[in-house]
Amino acid sequence: MDTVKPFQNKVAVVTGATRGIGRAIARMLLLEGASVTICGRQPESVARAVRELEAETAGKVKGKHADVRNYEQVRAMFEFVDREFGGLDFLVNNAGVGKFAKPSELSVEDWHTTLDTNLTGVFYCSRESLFRFGNRNGGYIVNISSLAGKNAFAGGAAYNASKFGLNGFSEALMLDARYDGVRVSTIMPGSVATEFGVGKVGSDWKIWPEDVAQIVRALLEMPERTLISRVEVRPTRPNRST
Repeated sequence: MDTVKPFQNKVAVVTGATRGIGRAIARMLLLEGASVTICGRQPESVARAVRELEAETAGKVKGKHADVRNYEQVRAMFEFVDREFGGLDFLVNNAGVGKFAKPSELSVEDWHTTLDTNLTGVFYCSRESLFRFGNRNGGYIVNISSLAGKNAFAGGAAYNASKFGLNGFSEALMLDARYDGVRVSTIMPGSVATEFGVGKVGSDWKIWPEDVAQIVRALLEMPERTLISRVEVRPTRPNRST
């Protein structure tokens, strides 16, 4: 007799899922039975990720090119999910960018790219998801933030602002949506071994993307009566400054 997987018959969207944390989360959801739509800014990267995830998981995965900064592209992506899967249960807002410079050296374009991706894009995707959760008697939004959303650092003006804002938006969204059967959680990782940002990819002291995916799974499996609203995640033994 086949074992029922925890997310069987669930439908998920994971943004920024062509690599890194988003890719690991999408893979976990597929292995646990969910149907998953991933998005990214580059059509070629999305298509390649879909092929690889299909080969790795034999799961139901679809891909749609979408820049979360563009509301029309976001709306088109969710309409694509409607057509392909007929509903939505989980949204993981993972898409993010980092532009690092002190304000006097930060371009206006880089400021807007960072804020529009890391904050406005989350609003766009959450808004479209809320319209659909009502048809499923609820849903779950997981926002991938950062410890930079509570700990500012030099050179991080745009990134810090986007993640501080994301944490505030997430908390307000949680309060607004909780009585509609929608749970909202924020995950705030520290240093993760991905291609994002500056530093050595694969450093043995960093958090792995799969570790963040495991946290997402734990959140989604919590009983509906219980909400873990915020999770701070740090490397156990961070690299010491020399």
